[in-house]
Amino acid sequence: MSQLSDFQIHINGQQTFFVNEEILSTYSGRLKKIIKHERRRTQIKNSGIEIDDFPGGPDGFELISRFCYNNGRITTTVSNVSLLHCCAVYLGMTEKLSTCNLLQQTQVFLDGLFEWSWKDILVCLKSCGSFCNYADSSGLLDKLICALLAKIAQNSDISSLIAGSSSTSSSPETASGFRPSSSYKNTPESIKPSSSSRAWWFDDVAILPPKIIEKLFQSLGAYGADNNSLILTRFLLHYLKVSAQRKANYNHTSSAAVNSKCEFGGLADTAVHGVILVGRKTFSCRALFWVLRIVSGFGLSKEYRLGLEGLIGGMLDEATLDDLLVSGHDRGVFDVNLVKRLIRVFVKSYGVSVQKLKIAGRLIDKYLGEISPDQNLKISKFLGVAESLPDSARDCFDGAYRAIDIYLESHPSLSFEERSRLCRCLNYEKLSLGACKELAKNPKIPPRVAMQALMSQQSKITPPTPKPKQQCVNYEMFAYKGGVDDEESLAEEGRMEETLNLQRMQWRVVELEKLCRQMKGQMSRMVKHSHVFATPTHTRPLPRLC
Repeated sequence: MSQLSDFQIHINGQQTFFVNEEILSTYSGRLKKIIKHERRRTQIKNSGIEIDDFPGGPDGFELISRFCYNNGRITTTVSNVSLLHCCAVYLGMTEKLSTCNLLQQTQVFLDGLFEWSWKDILVCLKSCGSFCNYADSSGLLDKLICALLAKIAQNSDISSLIAGSSSTSSSPETASGFRPSSSYKNTPESIKPSSSSRAWWFDDVAILPPKIIEKLFQSLGAYGADNNSLILTRFLLHYLKVSAQRKANYNHTSSAAVNSKCEFGGLADTAVHGVILVGRKTFSCRALFWVLRIVSGFGLSKEYRLGLEGLIGGMLDEATLDDLLVSGHDRGVFDVNLVKRLIRVFVKSYGVSVQKLKIAGRLIDKYLGEISPDQNLKISKFLGVAESLPDSARDCFDGAYRAIDIYLESHPSLSFEERSRLCRCLNYEKLSLGACKELAKNPKIPPRVAMQALMSQQSKITPPTPKPKQQCVNYEMFAYKGGVDDEESLAEEGRMEETLNLQRMQWRVVELEKLCRQMKGQMSRMVKHSHVFATPTHTRPLPRLC
C-alpha cells in the first residue's frame, strides 16, 4: 500500500489525495514537473504538494486518478467529457507522455459534437458551470455554444437572434426531437410573462449558469449596449425570472446574494438595454413594472435603473395601484422611494396634460391609503409622495385626507407636532364639505389644523342659526407657529380646543335638529295614512320626538 500511495496532493484546500507519484507522472507532464521540483526543494521522500486552482476541484482530480490507475481508460460521457477535457489540458496529458492519453480521448469524443442531440449539448454545457473559466480558455465553451446555436438554427430563423424584429417558425426535423417553434410579432402582447411569449428553446437554455449565458450573448455580439434583439431580450427576462424563482427556493446568505448580483448584473443590464431600446412601442406600463421587479434583485447598474424608471415614469398615468406596490428593500413594506422618483419623472415629462396629472393624482391618493398602515413608513416619506404632485393634480383632497386618517389611526403615538406636520399636504379649500366635517370631528387631528379647515369652508357653509359673537374666530390666530413649548402657546392651544369643541357641538346640534325634522315628517305621514284607511277604536298620544 505504501508503494501505491507515496505522495500527497491537496486539491483547492478542500481534500487531500494519497497517490502514487509514478502512476500519475506517467500520464501528466505537469504533475511530473511539479513533483520533481518539490522533491528537489524538500529532499524528503514522503512529501506533498498543494494545487489551488484545479478544474472541478476534488471531483475533477478524482476522475483523473481513476483514469491513471485504470491504465489510461475511463468511460467518457456527455456529463463528464468537459471536465475530463479541461483537466487533461490543465495537467498536460498529451501524446508525448502516453499514447491515447486523456486529452486525445476527449478530443475524439468532442469531434462528434455537432451530431449530438439537443439534450446532450445542454447537459455538456451545464456541466461546465463550476469550471467555466477553464472551459472558456481551452476553447471548449466556444465549440459547445456554436453547436447549441446550430441546433437552434435548424428549427428557427437564426437571423432573428441578431436582427431582433421577429422570429419565423419552421418545422423541426422529427429525428432531432425538438419541439416546434412558433412565430413572434413585435407587439405588446408578445412580451408578457406567459408561455405564449417564449421561443421553443427558452426553458431548456434557462438551465445554464449565468457565465455561460453571458458567453452566449457575447458570441452573438448582443451583450450589454450591443443588444438590439427583441427575442434575446425576451429570453433574458425569462431567464432572470426563472433564476429569481430558483433563488427564492433556497436560503441564501448575504455573501451568496452579493455573488448572485455580480454573476447576473451584466445580464440584467443587457436585458434592460433591450427594453429601453424598443420602449413603449412594445412594452406596456404594466409590462415595464414587471421588468423592474425581475431585474431589481440582480445588481442592475444605476445607469440602466434610471433609464428604466424614466421609461416607466413617463407612463405613470397608465399604471394601476397593483403596479405601484413594489416590495421595499430598506425595512419598509413598499418601495416608497421608487414611487417618489417615478412621480418626479412624470411631472417633469414634456407635454403632460392636466387630465393625465389628475389621473395620476387619484392613483397616488389610493397608493397613500394603501401604504399608510406600514409601521415603518416615516412621515417624511409619506409627505414626499403626497407633495410630489402639483396642486393642480387634485380637484379634491378627500383622498389625501383619508390616507392621513389611516396613517394617524395606524400610528397612535405621534406627537402633536408630527400630526400637524402630516396635515400640511392638505389644501383645505379643496376638501369637500363632508370631508371637512369629518376632519373637524376627528380627535386625532390637531385643533389648529381643524380650525384652519373649518375657516376655509366658510363660503360653503350656511349655518341654520346665527353664530354668537364670541365664536367668531380670527383665521390668522390659528396660523401654525411650529411648537407648543412655551406657556403662551399652550394657553392659546387650550382656547382653540375649547372653541373647536364648541364648533363640534354646534355641528352635532344641527345634525340632531335635521334628524328630528325628518322623524316628525315621517310620523305625520303615518298618522294621515292611518286616518284614511282605518277608524281607530282608541287613540294614544304620540311620543314627543324633540
